[in-house]
Amino acid sequence: MSLMMSVSGVRGVIGDSMTPNLAAAMGAAFGTYLRGGPVVLGMDSRPSGEMVASAVKAGLLSAGCHVVELGLATTPGTAVMVTELGAKGGVVITASHNPVIWNGIKFLTASGRAPSAQIAEQIFAIHRDQRARHEDVDRVGRSERDLSTCDRHVARVIRVVDAAAIRRRQLKVVLDSVNGAGGASGRTLLEMLGCKVVHINADPTGHFAHPPEPTAENLVSLCEAVKKNGADIGFAQDPDADRLAIVDNSGRYIGEEYTLALAAKFVLSKSPGAAAANLSTSRMIDDIASALGGPCAVYRTAVGEANVVDAISARKCVIGGEGNGGVIDPRVVLVRDSLASMGLVLGLLAEDWRPLSAIVDEMPRYVMVKQKYELTREQINVWMQRVRLDTHGGRLSDVDGLRIDWPEGWVHVRPSNTEPIARVISEAADEATALALAKRVADLR
Repeated sequence: MSLMMSVSGVRGVIGDSMTPNLAAAMGAAFGTYLRGGPVVLGMDSRPSGEMVASAVKAGLLSAGCHVVELGLATTPGTAVMVTELGAKGGVVITASHNPVIWNGIKFLTASGRAPSAQIAEQIFAIHRDQRARHEDVDRVGRSERDLSTCDRHVARVIRVVDAAAIRRRQLKVVLDSVNGAGGASGRTLLEMLGCKVVHINADPTGHFAHPPEPTAENLVSLCEAVKKNGADIGFAQDPDADRLAIVDNSGRYIGEEYTLALAAKFVLSKSPGAAAANLSTSRMIDDIASALGGPCAVYRTAVGEANVVDAISARKCVIGGEGNGGVIDPRVVLVRDSLASMGLVLGLLAEDWRPLSAIVDEMPRYVMVKQKYELTREQINVWMQRVRLDTHGGRLSDVDGLRIDWPEGWVHVRPSNTEPIARVISEAADEATALALAKRVADLR
């Protein structure tokens, strides 16, 4: 059985761990937590989406919720609709970047954001303890459809960028939507910003043209399309369109870490203020904030979108996100959003007028190394104590595992909450130094 339950929701393999019974039960648990009320329901393009969505809908209706069906919708688009319609919550049927055999159920709160760990546990506890409420015939919920998600989402992004300036730039963009949910809204946004769009893997079939994780090895065709078409930039969405990877004008995959860095560079230069990022995100955002000076501080959080959003809200940050290509612009919506990412990066190009490759080449460049170790919980605890005692002039954060920042780079050691493993991420200006820092920590096991 392959079932994952976390603050990101529930994910499982269709026909194995993700069944209609489970989906209906999770819908009823969420509806019980919400105590009824309107709930928006969207789904990405996976072939199993209708089946899972129908089951979740049945559970929500059973708990007395009024369900607003959005049909094919992105995660950020669904979050937009939660706040546009004043709903008590939202559900997105998606397994994000997992292969097509997977599907999942992602919850959203009334503010259109991912639930905290505490709220997620309350929902799971209702399911686990079989405390879901099932109303009688007079209180069972009803449903309706609303297909305005794309237009409302695009309109919010247009409002926070200088659309006229972007239109003057007349940019050519290659968009790879990986046959997911983001194609229609992504293309609509780009065309409204005056871009000439070459759209690949556009049909929302859910049969992904390449592995859906937006990494370098999976985006070879996008790199080739940018070069072939002489485009200014290439954008790659994941299936639920909350993450964005970027290819520059030379056809070079510049990496997901640059998505937040470029968006932050633009936002902080226009609206100086604080930014938020998790502990595993590149130091680039710190360098950008430091160069701008003044109020441009960076607040680091535990890994997880909900933790970043907490910091954005508490610190009144103007931008935030994660190094996996997830940008959060609180003026648009409080989840990662590929459309907001595209708008902000295009705004940067419209203001600078240089090719993206030139902008990237002048930014700080780092190499990140990621490793994983299988250890018992007891072994991990001993290891973490040794790491804590071996900082030697570094700056230590224990917000989420341990991160040590030295002048030459940083290392983040993070035990898994669900598996007997620990992950080590290190970053430095060159690979040799990043590997040496990772080894320094790994040798303490």
